[in-house]
Amino acid sequence: MSPVQARNRVMLKKLSVVAVMMFGFGYALVPLYEKLCEVTGINQLGQPDRLTSTQVDVSREVLIQFDANVRSEIGWQLKPLARQITAHPGELVQVVYELRNPTDVSFSGQAVPSYGPQLAGQYVKKLDCFCFDRQEIRAGETRMMPVVFVLDPSLPQDVNVVTLSYTMFEIGGTGRREARASVAPKS
Repeated sequence: MSPVQARNRVMLKKLSVVAVMMFGFGYALVPLYEKLCEVTGINQLGQPDRLTSTQVDVSREVLIQFDANVRSEIGWQLKPLARQITAHPGELVQVVYELRNPTDVSFSGQAVPSYGPQLAGQYVKKLDCFCFDRQEIRAGETRMMPVVFVLDPSLPQDVNVVTLSYTMFEIGGTGRREARASVAPKS
């Protein structure tokens, strides 16, 4: 074996070790991120918020708008039953979203909330939300899902309109893609 071949063999071994380490790091990244979020208290989308104040500010009204979107090729339909309401900061609010699966395939999905303006997210205190859990909906099923929240009374005075939007994402490995794979012709 020539010296060049020997160096190439050593380099290949080193690169193989680096590739395995990169794969391991990528595999461990999600649990590490979840643990970091749990410890620091950030990005806790799947847990109810804690209320610090139960006082209702009746001197002020905020227009709350509701929106819904569906990502990917799920085929679901998600919509709020009320497009907007007016509420006082500190007041308990309940709205209902309708999730419909008009397809002939069952799916699992997860809703992710977003807020407008973005700073409003820290003042919307959700006590119950369909976004806390994975949603499994059978073919042809329609489901009513409540969201219960309070606008924290410390919401800045200049915020008069808050938009609460949910985007539903298909959880990988479910639904339509699996159904297509099971009926795909074999080559």
